[in-house]
Amino acid sequence: MTTTTMTLEEIKQRQQQTWSSGTYGKVAWLTVPLAEVLCEALDLRPGATVLDVATGTGHVALAAARRFCEVTAIDYVPTLVGEARERAAAERLPVEFRDADAEDLPFPDGSFDYVTSAVGVMFTADHERAARELVRVCRPGGRIGMVNWTPTGFIGDLLSVVGRHAPPPPGAPPPVRWGSEDGLRELFGSSVSDLTCTVATVTQRFPSPEHFADFFLTNYGPTLKAAERLPAEGRHALRDDLVALASGANHATDGTVRGEWEYLLVLATKA
Repeated sequence: MTTTTMTLEEIKQRQQQTWSSGTYGKVAWLTVPLAEVLCEALDLRPGATVLDVATGTGHVALAAARRFCEVTAIDYVPTLVGEARERAAAERLPVEFRDADAEDLPFPDGSFDYVTSAVGVMFTADHERAARELVRVCRPGGRIGMVNWTPTGFIGDLLSVVGRHAPPPPGAPPPVRWGSEDGLRELFGSSVSDLTCTVATVTQRFPSPEHFADFFLTNYGPTLKAAERLPAEGRHALRDDLVALASGANHATDGTVRGEWEYLLVLATKA
């Protein structure tokens, strides 16, 4: 059987469809703590200009605005941008949200003091282009901050499970490349200095392993779209493996789930 490698543009189109599916706003609840971690690690200066890339429902953008920064945020999924706008409006936070692509940021060179992304840019189709854009729009001496899931952590394992049942498009780069220091040094090269990578975990809780599996199969685009590609037997097998994944990583002893999800905190200075 011949396997045709998809172009990066085709991969991007499929990824956009994936992130437009399900109810990502619910899954995004789980990443709220990461926004605070990132903003504190960057030590955001009030009055500074901040761009949050692949903002999703806006956690980092809102956290930066609460620190009295001038915040702009972009995402290429209009429904997520709309939800982020609603959240900002509810808190009366002055954030400018735009529909835009992380691989083609609509801003001049050196526009921002800080450029951020929390588990967002790592899911782009063209990693090299996205990395160049993050650096390009940051001013010289400005700071770039990211939080990315690691290849060895729970979400890295989750993506591996999904990939075994429904392989990603041929030619699609692994998102967890952004979750390793070697991958980041390869992506950023000499365009940044003072690159530091810190591994940490965030605690997540669910009523049961089965609840976790059903929650992700219903709401999380990558698992939802993978399940849709499978016959009924395959969907059951995927669910069983997700239940087993949550059970195997569980630290609770009362029938509920308490997981420690590993991530990489990335800080760098534009050279």
